[in-house]
Amino acid sequence: MDSTKEKEVVYEIPTFIKIYRDGSIERLRDTPIVPPCPEDPKTGVSSKDVIISVKPSISARIFIPKLKNENQKLPILVYYRGGAYFFESAFSNHHYRYLNHIVSEANIIAVAIEYRNAPEHFLPAGLNDCWVGLQWVALHSMKSPPSIDPWLGRHGNFEKVFIGGDSGGGNVVHNIVMRAGLEGLPGGVRLYGAYMNHPYFWGSKPYGREPVDGFEDAYASVVWNFVYPSSPGGLDNPMLNPMGDGAPSLARLGCVKMLISVAGKDFLYLRDRAVLYYESIKQSGWKGEVELFEEEEEEHCYHMNFPDSDAAHRLINRVIQFLRN
Repeated sequence: MDSTKEKEVVYEIPTFIKIYRDGSIERLRDTPIVPPCPEDPKTGVSSKDVIISVKPSISARIFIPKLKNENQKLPILVYYRGGAYFFESAFSNHHYRYLNHIVSEANIIAVAIEYRNAPEHFLPAGLNDCWVGLQWVALHSMKSPPSIDPWLGRHGNFEKVFIGGDSGGGNVVHNIVMRAGLEGLPGGVRLYGAYMNHPYFWGSKPYGREPVDGFEDAYASVVWNFVYPSSPGGLDNPMLNPMGDGAPSLARLGCVKMLISVAGKDFLYLRDRAVLYYESIKQSGWKGEVELFEEEEEEHCYHMNFPDSDAAHRLINRVIQFLRN
């Protein structure tokens, strides 16, 4: 075979992923992976990587700020990165920068879960990984957990456990907080708060400003069919459309408070469905507190793509405030 010939693409989501006939996969949006650091020179935050599970392969990066004393207890954030279940990593440079900043300013421990991506592992594999990761964190609240990380075991405040995520990670957050409400967590741990920035929700019929023409070819439609080809209910699966018919009641959300942020010019058309989600929570009978934060003139995940912008600072500071209270 002529090695100079271009490899044949058998499937692609333009600008995001290409799958070649030889089985290789090219993820065009992945950002560079960076190692953990014993002490970040800018924030003083320390980080390390841990293995949660070997089969399946689940790992995490843990971040901890400078401690005032050996007995200090800190709130915990379990973070789920974006990437629509098929690209990106918890170990990427922009997640490293983002979490160093949040951990330093909010004075918390963060655990970024590295879950498996499609198409190597179709959903619900990645979501199950995220649940296992949260369970692993909760186990540290018990006197004799089967495995213990000293940062979590010595310094974690299990009365203040948060989960959070961006874009596809926001979808993870919804599904995990619902599961926590339905099943509970080891050691009786209860989630205190959950935040989601620009969450990925969708459905089988256009809503709000979502495109009518070419709806089935819209990014959100294509991605779901790609990452979960056997999805019961298709685009109306409750994991993707929590406001659809037959979805579990949002009154069962398993946390005390929530923060949902949206971008007014979200180029993936995710804004209106997230606002509907916010309004549906308020009408569900859920007993917690929910807040909506919007930047009307910004695009999807502007705070990750342009972290030094004024708008990014406003959103990230709102997340920090949410984690402090």
